[in-house]
Amino acid sequence: MEFQVGTMIAQLFAFLVLFLLLRKFAFAPLAKAIQDRQDHIEKQIKDAEDQRIQAEKLQAEHRQEMVKAREEALEIVERGRKQSEKQASDILAAAKAETDRMKETAKLEITKEKEQALAELRDQIGSMSVLIASKIIEKDMDEAEHNALIDKYLKEVGKGV
Repeated sequence: MEFQVGTMIAQLFAFLVLFLLLRKFAFAPLAKAIQDRQDHIEKQIKDAEDQRIQAEKLQAEHRQEMVKAREEALEIVERGRKQSEKQASDILAAAKAETDRMKETAKLEITKEKEQALAELRDQIGSMSVLIASKIIEKDMDEAEHNALIDKYLKEVGKGV
């Protein structure tokens, strides 16, 4: 095999022309397609990272809202418990006041009825005393008859009371 310089130069020239044509029409679009693909992948990675960060923020906000909701729920329960305790104590206080009022009313009624009974008893004793005195004056009695008469009228008064 011999080397022919002319063929070699022609092949070298053809190779350079082919290389320049490929570079202009094939390598450039291929490089651009590869760069576009790389940019697209980097953008997807960046978007995924942004979405992960946003998801973490949302998760943190959700946790804060859950804590706040729990605190509010506990506060509502505590407020309800305090309100029910207050209502219970108010009801007990009202019941005690009503009981005290009823006791006082009953005491006043008892005192009034007692005074009325004593007044009636005084009236009856007064009229009985007058009756006994008039009976004693009508009869001349000894002490035994006098005591028997008093006992008799006291028994009648006891039945009337």
